[in-house]
Amino acid sequence: MAVAETSGWMAATGSFSLHVLRSRLFMAFASLLILSMAGASYLFGIYSGEIKSSLGYDQTTLNLLSFFKDLGGNLAIISGLINEVAPVWFVLSLGIIFNFFGYFMMWLAVSGRIAKPKLWQMCFYLCAGANSQSFANTGATVTCVKNFPEGRGIVLGHLKGAIGLSGAVITQLYHAFYGGDDPRSLILLIAWLPVVVTFVFLRNIRIMNPVPQENHLKFFHNLLFLSLGLAGFLMVIIILQQKLSFSKFGYAISATIVLLLVFSPIVLVVRGEYKVWRSKEKAPAIELAEPGEAETKTHQENSDSWFNNVFRPPERGEDHTILQALFSVDMLVLFTATTFGVGGTLTAIDNLGQIGKALGYPSSSIATFVSLVSIWNYLGRVSSGFASEIFLARHGCPRPLMLAGVLLLSCLGHVLIAFGVPNSLYFSSMLMGFCFGAQWPLILAIISELFGLKYYSTLYNLGAGASPVGLYILNVRVAGHLYDKEAVRQMAEKGVTRKAGEDLTCVGVECYKPAFLIITAATFVGCLVSLVLVMRTREFYRGDIYKRFKEEAKDESAAT
Repeated sequence: MAVAETSGWMAATGSFSLHVLRSRLFMAFASLLILSMAGASYLFGIYSGEIKSSLGYDQTTLNLLSFFKDLGGNLAIISGLINEVAPVWFVLSLGIIFNFFGYFMMWLAVSGRIAKPKLWQMCFYLCAGANSQSFANTGATVTCVKNFPEGRGIVLGHLKGAIGLSGAVITQLYHAFYGGDDPRSLILLIAWLPVVVTFVFLRNIRIMNPVPQENHLKFFHNLLFLSLGLAGFLMVIIILQQKLSFSKFGYAISATIVLLLVFSPIVLVVRGEYKVWRSKEKAPAIELAEPGEAETKTHQENSDSWFNNVFRPPERGEDHTILQALFSVDMLVLFTATTFGVGGTLTAIDNLGQIGKALGYPSSSIATFVSLVSIWNYLGRVSSGFASEIFLARHGCPRPLMLAGVLLLSCLGHVLIAFGVPNSLYFSSMLMGFCFGAQWPLILAIISELFGLKYYSTLYNLGAGASPVGLYILNVRVAGHLYDKEAVRQMAEKGVTRKAGEDLTCVGVECYKPAFLIITAATFVGCLVSLVLVMRTREFYRGDIYKRFKEEAKDESAAT
């Protein structure tokens, strides 16, 4: 009898474990873990100085590298198009390959293990490594939005927040593994760590059939407290690391706590799925469907021609083809606002290290700035996702209105940098991180709501493509050019002639003042442009934009 009971218990445990591993909530948890390690591009401010010094670049060249980093990170149309016709695991696998190749080659170059690459080669390596983030983004985020369509603002807030927080998470692991004194080792870490995590959860990320969302969305609401706990701990530990001298053992303890907090959502997954498992006498087909079943159906549906009725789009909220969305006025307006908004904040973030040096901040503050950006990037993403969903549900407030408010707030951060207000760069770092992060859930949710989810993989990445356009204009052509111009002027005043291969160093408020006054003006224009979208979509947002998905979920539940 005891043997039979034990055997039955083991069978039940095995059945429940399988149920959890193949469940919708575990898929969301796996997506969070992948994205928590996918923000390597946000760490550029820590290792950019090492690239500049070891390879002898000037600021314009370094900003050009920064541009290709963000071009790779946001030129995600390739991953979007692949995701339309291929399973998610294939998209994530390509991301693994790009990540390891790009960052490993960079590490070889910076550490002197290979001959100094030509500039175009370094641009290619950085672009390839950063582009891996777009594959992780597309594979995990788009899949989650399709699996949880009724709370996409909240879902996008959590997932984009995980990416935003990943910079601070990886920084803590870097301190624990390598001591935090060798930026070259950081490049090596981001070459292998995201690869390992993505490979482990590769087959868990898949599109699943629609179900009623009420119980599942409770998971994301409860997840907020755990993620805020992680962000709070990171904030405290960063402050302590600046005030105290941490040993390697101290870094190991803090990194262990960070990992425990990162993995803590599994408790919510098990608890939520246990209720589902116990409430059903037999596992429903919807939860135990083969991993590729729903994806195959989706890809078959997406085989329709993209060229049908390009200039006769359906109503807002209905599924647009790619070209219908691309040629719409709504997309043009949103693209313009994103170009100036994201481009401006990203320029500030990518130049924080150089700005800090120019304004006389100690070198130990540079990693602090990057970590603060990472944490407030997360807070911006989560806050805008939850707040926009609440205001939309209760008051019918258009999401583009919140986007306009975020752009206006970012102007304050740009002005503080422009005038070099003493000790304000810490606050500017937080403000830039918050505004940069807050824009993404809003932009991506707006795209999904206005143009539908059928081709969201591609449209999601088309929207993100505005970021490198703005970055090239504001970072390379404006900030980098004006920085080098001021540096040359300062050298001429001192009677110093620049030697070949010597990097340009600028000191003082004037290094970035003209550039950030221009960026402030451009961001304000983006704010005004976004108000045009508010006026165009105010009637649409007054209705129930999720009505269609609620009806589909009810029909599917009735059928099963």
